[in-house]
Amino acid sequence: MPGFREVQYYLAGIWLLIRMDPRGFRFLDMSERGANRSFWAIFWCLPPMGISWLWWRQAFLQTMPPNTDVGLLFYFRLGLVEGVNWVVPLILAGLLLLAFKKGERFAPVIVSVNWLGVPLAYINGLLLALVFFLPGLVGLVSLLLLAFMLAQVFAIARILRMIFFGNGLMVGALTLVLLVPSLMLSEYLQRFLGIYPV
Repeated sequence: MPGFREVQYYLAGIWLLIRMDPRGFRFLDMSERGANRSFWAIFWCLPPMGISWLWWRQAFLQTMPPNTDVGLLFYFRLGLVEGVNWVVPLILAGLLLLAFKKGERFAPVIVSVNWLGVPLAYINGLLLALVFFLPGLVGLVSLLLLAFMLAQVFAIARILRMIFFGNGLMVGALTLVLLVPSLMLSEYLQRFLGIYPV
């Protein structure tokens, strides 16, 4: 598992790529090995995921009868949704790249998206923590979450522009593939698994 200093190094590369600075590629291992190791980013995201799960539990229980409680199965299902949302968009991106005969760019996409997920998870966790501990700020946090979603689209698109040398069609298609399925899958799986607030 990459240590803190190594993760800092990777995140510095991600930040440079968002700034359209090609030096960012030097900070990232874009090989197949680097792509495999980048999935350790999931473990680095566990603390903010825990915050989001606590917030989701609170939202879920508010829609249920009094004295309802949830057990470990509830959190297991949340973890399942997180895992699917992390992996399925990357699989779809790989299929799209194969269709366009750009399979050699799959590893850089995996590495970039996985490590970008770390700061995004912590920002999301911080915003949800504000709602959790300061419920009076719901309106403000809702606006911040919208701005966060737009920033996420912006960051992914900028990184993909660097990987695909400004190929607008590929950048647009991949950005949609990496973001839209997660939004659709989340709600569907949460409803299917019975963990969606009604």
